[in-house]
Amino acid sequence: MLDIYEMEVFLAAAETGSFSEAGRRLQLSQPAISMQIRSLEKHLGVDLFHRAGRHIHLTEIGTALVPLARDLVNHAAQVHEAVAALHGEVIGVLKIACSTTAGHSRLPRLIARFIEKYPAVQVVGQLVRRETALEMVTSGEAQIGISSLYEPSKDLDYRPFITDPIVLIVPPNHKWARQSFITLDELPHSPFVRHELNAGTLQIVSAALAEQGMSVNDLPARLILSNSEAIYMAVTEGVGAAFVSRCAAAEGIAAGRVVEVPVRGLALCQQLYLVRHQQAAPGSVQLAFWDFVFSPAARDILDC
Repeated sequence: MLDIYEMEVFLAAAETGSFSEAGRRLQLSQPAISMQIRSLEKHLGVDLFHRAGRHIHLTEIGTALVPLARDLVNHAAQVHEAVAALHGEVIGVLKIACSTTAGHSRLPRLIARFIEKYPAVQVVGQLVRRETALEMVTSGEAQIGISSLYEPSKDLDYRPFITDPIVLIVPPNHKWARQSFITLDELPHSPFVRHELNAGTLQIVSAALAEQGMSVNDLPARLILSNSEAIYMAVTEGVGAAFVSRCAAAEGIAAGRVVEVPVRGLALCQQLYLVRHQQAAPGSVQLAFWDFVFSPAARDILDC
């Protein structure tokens, strides 16, 4: 008979691509992970991973096993949650895939308050790309997604979660820092720190500029980075101006490390969604979190 725990170890190794990373996720040693994988391979009579030194990658059979193992582990978790629910408890593991700075900046407080209410719950949060967050929910790798990307699907249930303003920030010694606002015509006259092309923030800025007859390429890019936190740090170092989530820069703005500069005629906002799989039967932990997020108990956290 298959061992559910071995399946959990297999999934952790498959998802992280590393026995060491799987061990960190499950709080086990790398040798313990290797032993569990070898035991599962012996039981099934197949190799699940190709091994080359410290590097591993799934075999063809291992790849085919991933969705089956995930279903098995998820169903086992639902059994435990259902039994606990009959006793009035909420227990289990909740996996959240978050793709946005605004969502990620609120998650620690949100999770802390949720766990305070449900202390038997463990939450695993991952910061990933927008597309990856939706893929993880679709595949069952995560029960909850937080993303600014909305792709209509019969499998996914979207609910507006956070409205996140996008603002222009500059270092305190920047020429715009002393102005109460700037005009669109001034934007091309400063170097910028910019997001990657596929980033949600940049796409929103690009669309808004296009409505004004401008292109994001009109903004001289001195540095291109992959996330808002790194961009914020580059602005504090004086590299240039940047459009970022206000949440990413809120503490810096309050402390005077960066200055928010209004741009006349440009109002930027990003809608974030809480996402779940609407075809799969939700567990008690997922239901409890979904209800909690939209309850009065969480409202002060969601309002930046």
